[in-house]
Amino acid sequence: MKFLSQKSGSSRTWKQKFNFHTGERLNLFQLILRLQGSNVANIIPWIAFSTGYSLIITLLDYHEKHLPLPKISAGISNIVLSFNLILSFLLVFRVNAAYDRYWEGRKLWGALINSVRNLTRKIIIIIEVSSKQNQLEKEEILRLIVAFTVALKLHLRREPPDKQLMMLMSSYRYAKLQNTSNIPLEIILWIEEYLQEQYRRNFINVYQLNTLQKLVDNLVDILGGCERILKTPTPLAISILLKQMLVLYFLSLPIEMVETLKWWTVPAIAIISLMFFGIEDIGSELENPFGCDPNNLPLDLICNAIYTNVEDLIKSQESLPISE
Repeated sequence: MKFLSQKSGSSRTWKQKFNFHTGERLNLFQLILRLQGSNVANIIPWIAFSTGYSLIITLLDYHEKHLPLPKISAGISNIVLSFNLILSFLLVFRVNAAYDRYWEGRKLWGALINSVRNLTRKIIIIIEVSSKQNQLEKEEILRLIVAFTVALKLHLRREPPDKQLMMLMSSYRYAKLQNTSNIPLEIILWIEEYLQEQYRRNFINVYQLNTLQKLVDNLVDILGGCERILKTPTPLAISILLKQMLVLYFLSLPIEMVETLKWWTVPAIAIISLMFFGIEDIGSELENPFGCDPNNLPLDLICNAIYTNVEDLIKSQESLPISE
C-alpha cells in the first residue's frame, strides 16, 4: 500500500485525498465524471421526472400568449420558501441519522479487528501444545476466529455460507452450519468449547481462561451491536415523508423559476434535482452500512486483512517449540 507524504502545515488537494482513499490516480475531469461509487444511477428516474416536468412548465409558459392558461405562479414563491426550510431540516436529519449508523458500524468492525488480534495472540502465547495433534487443533481454532469474521459479514448481508468460509474449517463443521440460523454464534460456541477443553487438560489456568473468555465475549458483543444496527432501520415514515416533500417541491419550483429563467429553467431543475435527490439517496445507502454498495463498509477488505494477520501469526507460532 502506498501512502502519500504530507508536509507539515500543508493540506491535501482533492485529487490527493481521493488517491489516499482508493489508491487511484485520476485527473480533475476523471474525478468529476466518475460514476463508480456515486449514486447518480440510482436517482436518474427522479432527475428525468423533474426535468421533464420543468420542460412542460416551460412550454406552457412559452405558449401562454397563445393559450388561455390560468396564471398560477402568483404566491408560489412563498410555498417554495416553506419547502426549502422544511426540506433542509429533513435532509440534514436523514443524512446525519444514516451516517451515525454507518460510523457506529465502522467502530464495531474496528473493535472486531482488535479483538481478533488480541484473542489470536493470546491463544498462541498462553496455550502450549504438547504434540503435533494439539498444534493442529490450535491452528484450526485460530482459523475459526477468522471464520467468525467472515460468517459475521455473511450474516449481516443475509447471505448463505460460501467457499471462503468453507476453506477456514473442516468439512464436518461446514456441513453442520448449513442448518444453523446464526452461524457466527455457532462458531463462537466452538471456540469456547476449545478453551474449556484446554482448561480441563490443565493447559491453561482459570485466570487465563477468564482472560480468553472476556475476549470471546467481546466478539459476541460486536455481533449483537451489528445486529442492532441491521434490525433497527430508520422509521419508514421519515423516508416516505421526505420523498413526498421532494416531489411536491419539484412540482412547484419550476412554476416559480420559469418567469425569470425561461428556457434555462430546464437545466437548472436538472442540477437542483441532482443535488436534492442525491443527498436523499446517500442517506438511504448509508442506512445499512453492511451491504455491498460502493459506499458501504469495505467488509471484504477487512475480512481479508484479518485473514492475513492471523495467517502470519500462525506461521510465527510454527517456530515455537512443542512442550513435552
